[in-house]
Order: sequence, then structure tokens, then C-alpha cells
Amino acid sequence: MDQNQHSNNTAEAKPSKKQRGRLCDGFKMFLVALALSYICKALGGIIMKSSITQIERRFDISSSLSGLIDGSFEIGNLLVIVFVSYFGSKLHRPKIIGIGCFVMGAGSILTALPHFFMGYYRYSKETNINPSENSTSSFSTCSTYQTLSLNGTSSEMLGKGCEKDSGSYMWIYVLMGNMLRGIGETPIVPLGISYIDDFATEGSSSVYLGALHAVAMIGPIIGFAIGSLSAKMYVDIGFVDLKSIRITPKDARWVGAWWLGFLMAGMISIIASIPFFFLPKNPNKPRKERKASKTLPVTKTNEDKSQTAHLANHGQNVTENMTGFFQSMKNILTNRLYVIFLALTLLQISSFIGSFTYIFKYIEQQYGQSTSQANFLLGLITVPTMATGMFSGGYIIKKFKFTLVGIAKYAFFTSLMSFLFFLLYFALTCESKSVAGLTLTYDGKYPVASHIDVPPSYCNSDCNCDESQWEPVCGSNGITYTSPCLAGCKSSSGNKKPTVFHNCSCVEVTGLQNSNYSASLGECPREHSCTIKYYIYIAVQVLNSYCTALGSTAFIMLIVRIVQPELKSLAMGFHSLVIRTLGGILAPIYFGALIDRTCLKWSITSCGARGACRLYNNVLFGNTYLGLAATLKILALILYIVLISALKKKYEGKKTEEPETEKKVVDDPNLEPLNNNGHFVGSAEADGDTHI
Repeated sequence: MDQNQHSNNTAEAKPSKKQRGRLCDGFKMFLVALALSYICKALGGIIMKSSITQIERRFDISSSLSGLIDGSFEIGNLLVIVFVSYFGSKLHRPKIIGIGCFVMGAGSILTALPHFFMGYYRYSKETNINPSENSTSSFSTCSTYQTLSLNGTSSEMLGKGCEKDSGSYMWIYVLMGNMLRGIGETPIVPLGISYIDDFATEGSSSVYLGALHAVAMIGPIIGFAIGSLSAKMYVDIGFVDLKSIRITPKDARWVGAWWLGFLMAGMISIIASIPFFFLPKNPNKPRKERKASKTLPVTKTNEDKSQTAHLANHGQNVTENMTGFFQSMKNILTNRLYVIFLALTLLQISSFIGSFTYIFKYIEQQYGQSTSQANFLLGLITVPTMATGMFSGGYIIKKFKFTLVGIAKYAFFTSLMSFLFFLLYFALTCESKSVAGLTLTYDGKYPVASHIDVPPSYCNSDCNCDESQWEPVCGSNGITYTSPCLAGCKSSSGNKKPTVFHNCSCVEVTGLQNSNYSASLGECPREHSCTIKYYIYIAVQVLNSYCTALGSTAFIMLIVRIVQPELKSLAMGFHSLVIRTLGGILAPIYFGALIDRTCLKWSITSCGARGACRLYNNVLFGNTYLGLAATLKILALILYIVLISALKKKYEGKKTEEPETEKKVVDDPNLEPLNNNGHFVGSAEADGDTHI
């Protein structure tokens, strides 16, 4: 009898397979919804990076300002990261994540909204796009009979255009939208990981997290594909007759449909938020019990009374907690190993963030490739390479069970290999373009010492040209001229693609024989040798990306092992705060500011102010862009040597065999990849989009 009763009790205690399946349904649905949210945050981050050049041109802003827009994501993230980390775990986590996804989607849509209120894009002063008419005005060619007072007319046009174009400040809405996206993205990772850690079966949380990050790689792939497709489409597609558009995606004035990707990412994020609002706070709690707990009155137990008494001393506890917090911060900041590691990761990640923000601009200016082509190749090649590198790096560390010094040496080795591949980029830069009035005299015979105020030549001095105009043409002599007028062209064959200009006097004086001295619309293409360098650059980029990803897991291993175990979460949180503030926000700004200094030709806005850069000094651009990134990498490598030396000194004389607690950390496969702005994230961080 007792045996039967015991068996019945055991049967009651253990739920059946059907009941266990019902209990797991909520958790499985949470995993699916969280995977979709991971894809959305990675998608939004890549679309922003791939659209920076298009946004810069559409709003006629400098690279430093576009860098501020890119960094606004981190600003938004920092505004709420403390509140989410502290209060999020105490509230309904699925609903908080759902609200975050919705806000993230709303931020993406807000980023795209200025497109619908700014009117049609005018890529030159002569262009007057009308959706109901298939018309473009005639080009400004050389005429010795022109009596137009350019100064007087310009001031009138500037005044009218400035009033009409007051929407030029609408880039602020793009900044606000990106900031809102950062706010919405904040709860996804920390609350999602903590939810999995709380309710997953023992030993399976790392498997779920690994699967999540594998699925999240779909986001960058889709993001690069959308970025490539939208960059190929004209910004006002569907509203203007595309046959009337004279420029191509390789033109410095081309603006693709940058807004399209943000709209798509926003709608997907909003859809991804819906399931979270129907998920339980505790998936392992039966539904009937959850309903009963909401409706039935609950009597106070002794435990409740003790909790009430504990709350009475809340003020005293807060004081003690604050004291403990400041003491913990003091312990972290006086930890020499932690400070060295913090400095070197800041340098390394700042180099990554700054260079990746402007990589599409670099490829476009250096190799003459369109943003669409750069997006396609980087997405097709780099993302799988990074994913393979992350997996390989984690496997190597787990396989060889490195000591703390071994992990530091491994991280140094992968960083050194990445740096050596990076140095090859300097040999793959191309010469500056031959542009009359900027790199050459207008007659094309001599280089100029400075691109500022190059005087007209005898071939175009009587043409009364507007030197601020940017309507590049390629002469049959292989030299680019900033406008048909400055090339001395007297006539054209039409105002639609392809447009050819004839009787160009500046082309004639270069001594070209057997030619009609013509020029075609658009800049001259890059030489064949530069195209070959571009494909070599892509191959080196793959090797560099693999080495970078190979050492990514070592970052998180070092940060959790150079501090005391009880300070691990605080150390990771403070690390994330510093990296976001000094890396994610500042790096795009100072990279952009230095890139601006290499500009040869600026556009002029309707208000007469400086707009976006049309043409850069290729050699100076390459040396500045690559040199700044390389300098940061060199400083990081030096600090790696200092860190390894300090680790050896601290652990000198100790046994090589590690304690069980340290082995557990090394063997733990719960390692997470790069986030949207290139730094690494742990379960304690509220981080950004996954991204290469």
C-alpha cells in the first residue's frame, strides 16, 4: 500500500511528456521571437553603416557630421542602459523586450521620414526635376557672348533656394531616429540572455545562445543585400522619370534610395515585437496557476512579513549598496591589468569602428566603385568569414585550454596578424584622379601646388564659367573637368544619357591628335591597374577579417579573468560604457573630421554654405584613413605586450595548472560575437547590433 502511494506521489510530482511540452512552449516561442529580434538589430545596424555616404550627400553634410549621426545610436543606448540593466530583470522581461523592438522599429521609420518631406533631390544647380514632366535643363557650356552677371544672379538664386530648402536641417531627424533605435535596442541582449539563463534547462543555455548568434548573422547578410540594392536605386524612385536622370551610381552626386532599407528594417522590427506581448513572465509556471495568482486573494505568509520588515530598512541598504558600489569601482580602477586591457581594447575597437564607418566611402573614392558594389562584395565575402573566424577562435581556446597568459598571447598573435594584413592596404592605394582645376591646370599640362583658387587658363578664360559648379565631364584626353564650361566645350549633343560635348578647347590644347576634342558626361574611369588593386584589396580584407574574428573570443575571456569573480559583471558593464562613449560615439566623428581635411571639391548648398565633399585627394585620403586606423592598432599592440608582461610578473612562480573556477570560465562556450559597433558583449552588457 505504501509503495503504491509513493509511486502515485512520484507520478504526480513529475509532469507527463505532454505537460512538459506545454510548459516549454512559452520558452520555445520566446527563443524564436528573440532570434528574430537579434536579426532585426543587426539588420538596422548594417543598413545605417551602408547608408552613411548616401545620407551625407542627400543632406549635404560633412563626414564629421555624418559620423555624429552614426554615433547617436550609442548615445541613445547609453541614456537607458543603467535603467534597463537594473529594473529590467524585476519587470516582465518579454514585454520590455517587445517594447524595445517596437521603439527600435519606430526609430528606423523616423530615420526614413525626412525623405518624404524634403522634396525631390537636385543633384546640380541646373536640374529642376518635375515628376509630371520629363525635363532637365540645358548644360552650361562655354560662350564668349555671355554677359550674365554670375554674382548678382547667384545671390538671388541663393536667397530663394535657401528659403525653399530650409528642410536641409532635417538630418536632425535622422540623428534622432538613430538615437531612438539605440534606446529600443538596449533591452534585447541583457534581458534576453538573462531570461534564457533563468528558464533554460541546466547546461543548455550556452547551446541556445550559440544558436541565437548564429541566426543573428542572417541580419548582416540581409542588411548588405538591401544596402546594395537600395544604393543602386535612385533616391526618388517611383516619383520621377528615371530617363531624365543624367548621373549614374558611380557619380559623386548620386544618392540611392537610402530610406528604403530603414523602412523595411522598421516594419520588420515592429512585427518582431508582437510575440513578446503574449509571452509569460515565467514560462515554467502553468497557465491556470498564473491566472489564479492574479485573481485569488493572497494571505501574508511569514516570509512576506519578513520581506516587509526588510523593506523598512531600505534606506539603510541603499547607503550600504552605494558604499559597496564605489568600493567595487575603486577595486576595478586600481586593478592595473584591467586598466591596461581597457585602454588597449578602446584603441583597437576605435580603429575598427572608425574604419568600418567610412569603408564604403573609401572604396568608392579610392577605387571608383559604386556603394552598391562595395555593399554586395563585403556582405557576400566578409560576413561568412567573420562567422567562421568567431567559431574557430572559440574552438581553439576550448581545445588547447590556454592559461590566462596563453589567452593574452593568443589575442596578441591574432591582432598582430590582422595588423600585418592591414599594412598591405597602403600598397593598394591608387593615385589621385587627373582633374583639371584641382590636381592639374585647366590646359592639363602641369600639376598644381594647391587646389584652392586655380586660375582659369587661356582655353576657358573667356567662357564666364561658374567655378563652384560640379558637373564633371571626361575629356577624350583622359582628364576630368569639373564642368563642360570649364572644359571649354561649345556645344552638346543633347541633355539626356549619354551626353557628349564637342569642340572643347581645353581638351584641344593638350596636343591630342586625330580627335574631335570631345568630352562625355561623368568622371573618367579609373585605370585598369587600380581595378586590379581593388580585387586584391577585397582578398586582403577577407584575411584581415578572419584574423580579427579569430581573436574575438579572447577579448571576453580576458575581461572576466583579470578581475575578481564577484566584480565580473561590473567590470564588463564599465568596459562597455567606456567603449561606447569613447569608441562608438567619438571614433566616427574624429575619423570623419580628418577625412574632411582631404577634400578637394566641396558642394555648395542653396544657402551658400559648404555641403558634402564631391572629390577627395586619393593619396591623402588613403594615408589619413589608413594611417589613423594603423596608429590606433600599433598603440594597442604595444599595450598587449605590456599586458602580457604584467600577467607574467603577477603569476610568476604560480603553478601552471589552473583552479577549477578558472577552468570553468575557459571551458564555458557562452561566448558572444562583435556587436554593431565592433566591441564585444557579454551577458552583463546591454549592447548594440551584431555586426561584422
